[in-house]
Amino acid sequence: MIYLDYQATTPLAPEVAAAIRPWLETNFGNPHSPHRLGREAAAAIEVARGQVQRCLGEADGRFYFTSGATEAANWALKGSAARLPADRRRIVTLATEHACVLDTVEWLAEQGYEADILPVQPDGLIDLDLAAARIDDRTGLVAAMLVNNEIGVIQPVEEIAGLAHARGALFFCGAVQGLGRVAIPLHACDMVAASAHKVHGPKGIGGRWVRDGVALDPLPHGGGQEGGIRSGTLSPALCVGFGEGGRLLVERREEGRAHVARLWETARQALQGWTLNGSFEQRYRGKLNIRADRVDAARLISELRTVALSAGSACATGSGRPSHVLRALGPTEREARSSIRLGFGRYTTEDELMHALDLILDATARQRSFAA
Repeated sequence: MIYLDYQATTPLAPEVAAAIRPWLETNFGNPHSPHRLGREAAAAIEVARGQVQRCLGEADGRFYFTSGATEAANWALKGSAARLPADRRRIVTLATEHACVLDTVEWLAEQGYEADILPVQPDGLIDLDLAAARIDDRTGLVAAMLVNNEIGVIQPVEEIAGLAHARGALFFCGAVQGLGRVAIPLHACDMVAASAHKVHGPKGIGGRWVRDGVALDPLPHGGGQEGGIRSGTLSPALCVGFGEGGRLLVERREEGRAHVARLWETARQALQGWTLNGSFEQRYRGKLNIRADRVDAARLISELRTVALSAGSACATGSGRPSHVLRALGPTEREARSSIRLGFGRYTTEDELMHALDLILDATARQRSFAA
Protein backbone atom coordinates (compact mmCIF):
# COMPACT_ATOMS: atom_id res chain seq x y z
CA MET A 1 0.00 0.00 0.00
CA ILE A 2 1.33 3.43 -0.98
CA TYR A 3 0.32 5.82 1.78
CA LEU A 4 -0.67 9.33 0.62
CA ASP A 5 -2.95 10.43 3.46
CA TYR A 6 -0.50 12.27 5.72
CA GLN A 7 -3.18 14.83 6.60
CA ALA A 8 -5.28 12.16 8.30
CA THR A 9 -2.36 10.62 10.20
CA THR A 10 1.34 9.97 9.76
CA PRO A 11 3.29 6.70 10.04
CA LEU A 12 4.72 6.13 13.51
CA ALA A 13 8.46 6.87 13.50
CA PRO A 14 10.59 3.85 14.50
CA GLU A 15 12.38 6.04 17.04
CA VAL A 16 9.02 6.94 18.59
CA ALA A 17 7.98 3.29 18.82
CA ALA A 18 11.27 2.47 20.56
CA ALA A 19 10.90 5.38 22.99
CA ILE A 20 7.35 4.36 23.92
CA ARG A 21 7.97 0.66 24.55
CA PRO A 22 9.63 0.82 28.02
CA TRP A 23 6.81 3.00 29.33
CA LEU A 24 4.30 0.34 28.31
CA GLU A 25 6.20 -2.57 29.83
CA THR A 26 8.59 -1.96 32.73
CA ASN A 27 8.18 1.76 33.52
CA PHE A 28 4.44 1.57 34.08
CA GLY A 29 4.12 3.82 37.14
CA ASN A 30 1.38 6.39 37.52
CA PRO A 31 3.09 9.76 36.94
CA HIS A 32 0.96 11.30 39.67
CA SER A 33 2.14 8.83 42.36
CA PRO A 34 4.81 9.84 44.91
CA HIS A 35 6.99 6.68 44.74
CA ARG A 36 10.05 6.19 42.54
CA LEU A 37 8.18 4.67 39.58
CA GLY A 38 5.73 7.57 39.66
CA ARG A 39 8.47 10.19 39.93
CA GLU A 40 10.38 8.65 37.01
CA ALA A 41 7.24 8.70 34.88
CA ALA A 42 6.55 12.32 35.86
CA ALA A 43 10.11 13.30 34.96
CA ALA A 44 9.80 11.65 31.54
CA ILE A 45 6.61 13.61 30.89
CA GLU A 46 8.36 16.88 31.71
CA VAL A 47 11.18 16.04 29.30
CA ALA A 48 8.57 15.33 26.62
CA ARG A 49 6.78 18.58 27.41
CA GLY A 50 10.00 20.46 26.80
CA GLN A 51 10.57 18.66 23.50
CA VAL A 52 7.12 19.59 22.22
CA GLN A 53 7.58 23.15 23.46
CA ARG A 54 10.83 23.48 21.51
CA CYS A 55 9.06 22.23 18.41
CA LEU A 56 6.36 24.87 18.85
CA GLY A 57 8.82 27.73 19.30
CA GLU A 58 9.90 30.26 21.89
CA ALA A 59 7.40 32.30 23.88
CA ASP A 60 6.36 32.65 27.51
CA GLY A 61 3.75 29.99 28.17
CA ARG A 62 3.13 26.35 29.07
CA PHE A 63 2.19 23.30 27.03
CA TYR A 64 -0.54 21.09 28.54
CA PHE A 65 -1.05 17.52 27.36
CA THR A 66 -4.54 16.45 26.32
CA SER A 67 -6.09 13.42 24.61
CA GLY A 68 -5.66 15.13 21.23
CA ALA A 69 -6.17 18.34 19.32
CA THR A 70 -9.97 18.05 19.42
CA GLU A 71 -9.92 18.22 23.21
CA ALA A 72 -7.32 20.99 23.08
CA ALA A 73 -9.49 23.11 20.77
CA ASN A 74 -12.62 22.48 22.83
CA TRP A 75 -10.76 23.43 25.99
CA ALA A 76 -9.28 26.56 24.43
CA LEU A 77 -12.59 27.82 23.06
CA LYS A 78 -14.93 26.80 25.87
CA GLY A 79 -12.45 27.51 28.66
CA SER A 80 -11.63 31.00 27.48
CA ALA A 81 -15.20 31.84 26.42
CA ALA A 82 -16.40 31.05 29.94
CA ARG A 83 -14.33 33.97 31.22
CA LEU A 84 -15.31 36.55 28.62
CA PRO A 85 -17.12 39.61 30.00
CA ALA A 86 -20.76 40.12 29.05
CA ASP A 87 -19.91 42.79 26.47
CA ARG A 88 -17.32 40.61 24.71
CA ARG A 89 -19.19 37.41 23.99
CA ARG A 90 -18.56 37.52 20.24
CA ILE A 91 -16.44 34.77 18.66
CA VAL A 92 -14.97 35.08 15.16
CA THR A 93 -13.59 32.20 13.11
CA LEU A 94 -13.24 31.04 9.49
CA ALA A 95 -15.53 28.91 7.34
CA THR A 96 -12.65 26.53 6.54
CA GLU A 97 -11.80 25.66 10.14
CA HIS A 98 -11.72 22.07 11.38
CA ALA A 99 -14.99 20.64 12.67
CA CYS A 100 -13.69 20.67 16.24
CA VAL A 101 -13.59 24.48 16.03
CA LEU A 102 -16.74 25.07 13.99
CA ASP A 103 -18.86 22.66 16.04
CA THR A 104 -17.57 24.11 19.31
CA VAL A 105 -18.33 27.65 18.15
CA GLU A 106 -21.80 26.49 17.11
CA TRP A 107 -22.30 24.98 20.57
CA LEU A 108 -21.18 28.23 22.19
CA ALA A 109 -23.68 30.12 20.02
CA GLU A 110 -26.40 27.90 21.46
CA GLN A 111 -25.25 28.99 24.93
CA GLY A 112 -25.79 32.64 24.11
CA TYR A 113 -22.52 33.69 22.50
CA GLU A 114 -22.48 35.48 19.15
CA ALA A 115 -20.71 33.51 16.43
CA ASP A 116 -19.38 35.08 13.23
CA ILE A 117 -18.05 32.64 10.62
CA LEU A 118 -16.00 34.56 8.06
CA PRO A 119 -15.96 33.43 4.43
CA VAL A 120 -12.68 32.88 2.62
CA GLN A 121 -11.62 33.91 -0.86
CA PRO A 122 -11.54 31.44 -3.79
CA ASP A 123 -7.89 30.67 -2.96
CA GLY A 124 -8.90 29.62 0.55
CA LEU A 125 -7.30 32.61 2.27
CA ILE A 126 -9.04 35.12 4.47
CA ASP A 127 -9.50 38.69 3.27
CA LEU A 128 -7.72 40.66 6.00
CA ASP A 129 -9.77 43.78 5.30
CA LEU A 130 -12.92 41.75 5.89
CA ALA A 131 -11.44 40.31 9.08
CA ALA A 132 -10.55 43.80 10.30
CA ALA A 133 -14.12 44.94 9.72
CA ARG A 134 -15.70 41.96 11.47
CA ILE A 135 -13.39 41.73 14.50
CA ASP A 136 -14.84 44.54 16.59
CA ASP A 137 -14.90 45.80 20.17
CA ARG A 138 -17.48 43.16 21.12
CA THR A 139 -15.17 40.35 20.03
CA GLY A 140 -13.60 38.36 22.83
CA LEU A 141 -12.12 35.43 20.92
CA VAL A 142 -10.78 34.78 17.40
CA ALA A 143 -9.81 31.33 16.06
CA ALA A 144 -7.89 30.51 12.88
CA MET A 145 -6.00 27.45 11.65
CA LEU A 146 -2.39 27.85 10.51
CA VAL A 147 -2.26 25.14 7.79
CA ASN A 148 -5.58 23.91 6.49
CA ASN A 149 -6.00 20.16 6.92
CA GLU A 150 -7.75 19.68 3.58
CA ILE A 151 -6.24 22.12 1.10
CA GLY A 152 -2.93 22.98 2.79
CA VAL A 153 -3.17 26.78 2.53
CA ILE A 154 -1.34 28.79 5.17
CA GLN A 155 -3.51 31.49 6.72
CA PRO A 156 -1.85 34.78 7.76
CA VAL A 157 -2.40 33.96 11.41
CA GLU A 158 0.07 36.53 12.71
CA GLU A 159 -1.88 39.29 10.98
CA ILE A 160 -5.22 37.84 12.15
CA ALA A 161 -3.87 37.67 15.71
CA GLY A 162 -2.80 41.30 15.42
CA LEU A 163 -6.33 42.30 14.45
CA ALA A 164 -7.71 40.36 17.42
CA HIS A 165 -5.28 41.87 19.90
CA ALA A 166 -5.90 45.38 18.58
CA ARG A 167 -9.53 44.90 19.66
CA GLY A 168 -8.60 43.32 22.98
CA ALA A 169 -9.59 39.78 21.95
CA LEU A 170 -7.79 36.48 22.53
CA PHE A 171 -6.42 34.49 19.60
CA PHE A 172 -6.48 30.69 19.28
CA CYS A 173 -4.48 28.92 16.55
CA GLY A 174 -4.91 25.33 15.41
CA ALA A 175 -1.35 24.31 14.46
CA VAL A 176 -1.99 20.58 14.03
CA GLN A 177 -0.92 20.42 10.38
CA GLY A 178 1.83 23.02 10.69
CA LEU A 179 3.74 21.82 13.76
CA GLY A 180 7.41 21.33 12.87
CA ARG A 181 6.75 22.02 9.19
CA VAL A 182 6.04 25.73 8.93
CA ALA A 183 6.95 28.52 11.33
CA ILE A 184 4.35 29.03 14.07
CA PRO A 185 4.12 32.70 15.13
CA LEU A 186 3.86 31.66 18.77
CA HIS A 187 4.65 35.17 19.95
CA ALA A 188 1.39 36.34 18.36
CA CYS A 189 -0.83 33.59 19.78
CA ASP A 190 -2.60 33.18 23.10
CA MET A 191 -3.45 29.48 22.69
CA VAL A 192 -2.22 26.85 20.21
CA ALA A 193 -3.41 23.27 19.66
CA ALA A 194 -1.22 20.40 18.44
CA SER A 195 -1.52 16.64 17.92
CA ALA A 196 1.08 13.85 18.07
CA HIS A 197 -0.21 11.53 15.38
CA LYS A 198 0.16 14.21 12.70
CA VAL A 199 3.92 14.37 13.40
CA HIS A 200 4.85 10.66 13.41
CA GLY A 201 3.81 10.21 17.03
CA PRO A 202 1.11 8.05 18.64
CA LYS A 203 -2.64 8.61 18.50
CA GLY A 204 -4.50 9.58 21.65
CA ILE A 205 -2.21 12.43 22.73
CA GLY A 206 -2.10 16.10 21.85
CA GLY A 207 -2.03 19.32 23.71
CA ARG A 208 -2.54 23.00 23.98
CA TRP A 209 0.00 25.73 24.56
CA VAL A 210 -1.24 28.66 26.68
CA ARG A 211 0.45 32.02 26.95
CA ASP A 212 1.38 33.12 30.47
CA GLY A 213 -1.42 35.21 31.94
CA VAL A 214 -4.25 33.71 29.86
CA ALA A 215 -6.87 32.39 32.25
CA LEU A 216 -9.46 29.77 31.34
CA ASP A 217 -11.80 27.33 33.00
CA PRO A 218 -10.94 23.61 33.03
CA LEU A 219 -12.83 21.33 30.66
CA PRO A 220 -12.72 17.96 32.49
CA HIS A 221 -12.92 18.13 36.29
CA GLY A 222 -11.45 15.59 38.66
CA GLY A 223 -8.05 15.09 40.22
CA GLY A 224 -6.57 18.35 39.05
CA GLN A 225 -3.66 16.93 37.10
CA GLU A 226 -1.77 19.03 34.52
CA GLY A 227 -1.29 22.17 36.54
CA GLY A 228 -4.64 21.80 38.27
CA ILE A 229 -6.67 22.64 35.17
CA ARG A 230 -6.75 19.42 33.11
CA SER A 231 -7.81 16.40 35.14
CA GLY A 232 -7.01 12.84 34.15
CA THR A 233 -4.08 10.46 34.51
CA LEU A 234 -1.49 11.14 31.85
CA SER A 235 0.00 8.29 29.84
CA PRO A 236 3.80 8.49 30.09
CA ALA A 237 4.10 6.32 26.98
CA LEU A 238 1.97 8.65 24.85
CA CYS A 239 3.60 11.80 26.21
CA VAL A 240 7.08 10.39 25.60
CA GLY A 241 6.00 9.42 22.08
CA PHE A 242 4.81 12.95 21.38
CA GLY A 243 8.03 14.37 22.78
CA GLU A 244 10.19 12.10 20.63
CA GLY A 245 8.13 12.99 17.57
CA GLY A 246 8.72 16.67 18.32
CA ARG A 247 12.44 16.11 18.86
CA LEU A 248 12.77 14.41 15.49
CA LEU A 249 10.90 17.23 13.76
CA VAL A 250 13.31 19.81 15.12
CA GLU A 251 16.33 17.64 14.31
CA ARG A 252 15.22 16.92 10.74
CA ARG A 253 13.37 20.13 9.90
CA GLU A 254 15.50 21.27 6.95
CA GLU A 255 15.88 17.74 5.59
CA GLY A 256 12.11 17.30 5.78
CA ARG A 257 11.38 20.58 3.98
CA ALA A 258 13.72 19.70 1.13
CA HIS A 259 12.24 16.22 0.78
CA VAL A 260 8.66 17.53 0.69
CA ALA A 261 9.64 20.18 -1.87
CA ARG A 262 10.99 17.46 -4.19
CA LEU A 263 7.83 15.38 -3.79
CA TRP A 264 5.67 18.46 -4.50
CA GLU A 265 7.49 19.12 -7.77
CA THR A 266 7.17 15.47 -8.76
CA ALA A 267 3.43 15.54 -8.15
CA ARG A 268 2.83 18.87 -9.86
CA GLN A 269 4.71 17.78 -12.98
CA ALA A 270 2.71 14.56 -13.22
CA LEU A 271 -0.66 16.24 -12.59
CA GLN A 272 -0.42 19.25 -14.91
CA GLY A 273 -3.93 18.71 -16.25
CA TRP A 274 -5.48 18.92 -12.79
CA THR A 275 -6.70 22.05 -11.02
CA LEU A 276 -5.23 22.93 -7.64
CA ASN A 277 -7.71 23.80 -4.89
CA GLY A 278 -6.40 26.69 -2.81
CA SER A 279 -3.55 29.13 -3.09
CA PHE A 280 -0.55 27.99 -5.09
CA GLU A 281 1.97 30.22 -3.31
CA GLN A 282 0.75 30.41 0.27
CA ARG A 283 0.64 26.72 1.22
CA TYR A 284 2.47 23.83 2.82
CA ARG A 285 3.81 21.76 -0.06
CA GLY A 286 3.15 18.39 1.57
CA LYS A 287 -0.59 18.71 0.99
CA LEU A 288 -2.12 18.62 -2.46
CA ASN A 289 -5.86 19.01 -3.06
CA ILE A 290 -6.70 18.74 -6.77
CA ARG A 291 -9.63 18.16 -9.09
CA ALA A 292 -10.20 17.07 -12.65
CA ASP A 293 -13.22 17.24 -14.94
CA ARG A 294 -15.38 14.12 -15.32
CA VAL A 295 -13.86 12.41 -12.29
CA ASP A 296 -15.79 10.97 -9.37
CA ALA A 297 -13.44 11.12 -6.37
CA ALA A 298 -15.27 8.50 -4.31
CA ARG A 299 -15.20 6.02 -7.17
CA LEU A 300 -11.55 6.79 -7.88
CA ILE A 301 -10.57 6.12 -4.26
CA SER A 302 -12.48 2.82 -4.19
CA GLU A 303 -10.77 1.65 -7.39
CA LEU A 304 -7.25 2.43 -6.17
CA ARG A 305 -6.86 -0.52 -3.81
CA THR A 306 -3.08 -0.10 -3.45
CA VAL A 307 -3.04 3.66 -2.83
CA ALA A 308 -4.28 5.30 0.37
CA LEU A 309 -5.70 8.74 -0.44
CA SER A 310 -8.84 10.65 0.46
CA ALA A 311 -11.38 13.18 -0.70
CA GLY A 312 -11.33 15.35 2.42
CA SER A 313 -11.04 15.35 6.18
CA ALA A 314 -11.01 11.91 7.81
CA CYS A 315 -13.30 13.38 10.47
CA ALA A 316 -16.03 13.97 7.86
CA THR A 317 -15.63 10.77 5.84
CA GLY A 318 -18.92 8.94 5.38
CA SER A 319 -21.13 12.02 5.66
CA GLY A 320 -21.96 11.85 1.94
CA ARG A 321 -21.57 15.63 1.63
CA PRO A 322 -18.83 17.49 -0.21
CA SER A 323 -16.16 18.96 2.03
CA HIS A 324 -17.20 22.15 3.82
CA VAL A 325 -13.70 23.46 3.12
CA LEU A 326 -14.07 23.01 -0.63
CA ARG A 327 -17.59 24.45 -0.56
CA ALA A 328 -16.21 27.56 1.15
CA LEU A 329 -13.90 28.14 -1.84
CA GLY A 330 -16.91 28.39 -4.13
CA PRO A 331 -16.61 25.49 -6.62
CA THR A 332 -19.67 23.73 -7.96
CA GLU A 333 -20.79 20.57 -6.21
CA ARG A 334 -19.53 18.56 -9.17
CA GLU A 335 -16.09 20.16 -8.88
CA ALA A 336 -16.01 19.47 -5.14
CA ARG A 337 -16.94 15.83 -5.71
CA SER A 338 -14.18 15.50 -8.30
CA SER A 339 -11.47 16.58 -5.83
CA ILE A 340 -8.94 14.31 -4.18
CA ARG A 341 -6.49 15.00 -1.39
CA LEU A 342 -2.90 13.75 -1.44
CA GLY A 343 -0.56 14.05 1.52
CA PHE A 344 3.07 12.94 1.64
CA GLY A 345 6.08 13.37 3.87
CA ARG A 346 9.06 11.82 5.61
CA TYR A 347 8.58 8.20 4.59
CA THR A 348 7.22 8.79 1.08
CA THR A 349 9.76 7.95 -1.63
CA GLU A 350 9.78 9.61 -5.04
CA ASP A 351 9.49 6.23 -6.75
CA GLU A 352 6.38 5.19 -4.86
CA LEU A 353 4.82 8.62 -5.34
CA MET A 354 5.39 8.39 -9.10
CA HIS A 355 3.88 4.88 -9.14
CA ALA A 356 0.84 6.10 -7.21
CA LEU A 357 0.39 9.05 -9.58
CA ASP A 358 0.56 6.72 -12.57
CA LEU A 359 -2.20 4.60 -11.00
CA ILE A 360 -4.31 7.70 -10.33
CA LEU A 361 -3.91 8.92 -13.90
CA ASP A 362 -4.76 5.48 -15.33
CA ALA A 363 -7.89 5.22 -13.17
CA THR A 364 -8.88 8.76 -14.18
CA ALA A 365 -8.50 7.90 -17.88
CA ARG A 366 -10.70 4.82 -17.44
CA GLN A 367 -13.42 6.88 -15.75
CA ARG A 368 -13.38 9.42 -18.53
CA SER A 369 -13.54 6.74 -21.21
CA PHE A 370 -16.66 5.28 -19.61
CA ALA A 371 -18.24 8.75 -19.38
CA ALA A 372 -17.50 9.60 -23.00
